[in-house]
Amino acid sequence: MLAALCLAAGGLQLSLPVSQFTLRWTHSIEKLEWSEDYELAGDWLHLSRAHIRGSGAGMEPPPGSWLLNGVWHYRLDDPWRREIVLARSEFVPDYQLCFSGGCWPLTRWLPISAGATTLRPC
Repeated sequence: MLAALCLAAGGLQLSLPVSQFTLRWTHSIEKLEWSEDYELAGDWLHLSRAHIRGSGAGMEPPPGSWLLNGVWHYRLDDPWRREIVLARSEFVPDYQLCFSGGCWPLTRWLPISAGATTLRPC
């Protein structure tokens, strides 16, 4: 069975045939890039790594983080998630979904106007 990531917002839903992906966004106040690397593991999302390009208000790296070339890297003690719910806004750049060597804004698949967007294995 091929792994797939489901994206849902409003009444819209679609699936992407991916087994791993990176979720990227820019912090709305600090304007710094944040990214999280996920792997699909059955009915779970596993957060394998996360990166913050700097620190500031609301972007403090957790304990155990390490700084490498100006980027904070870390792993969470509890990296398992059933789903990720993203609040999206037309006033900030959209989240980007990266897989298979490319990155695209979520608007490629679901409009911001559809509301909060849920990512989960399907």
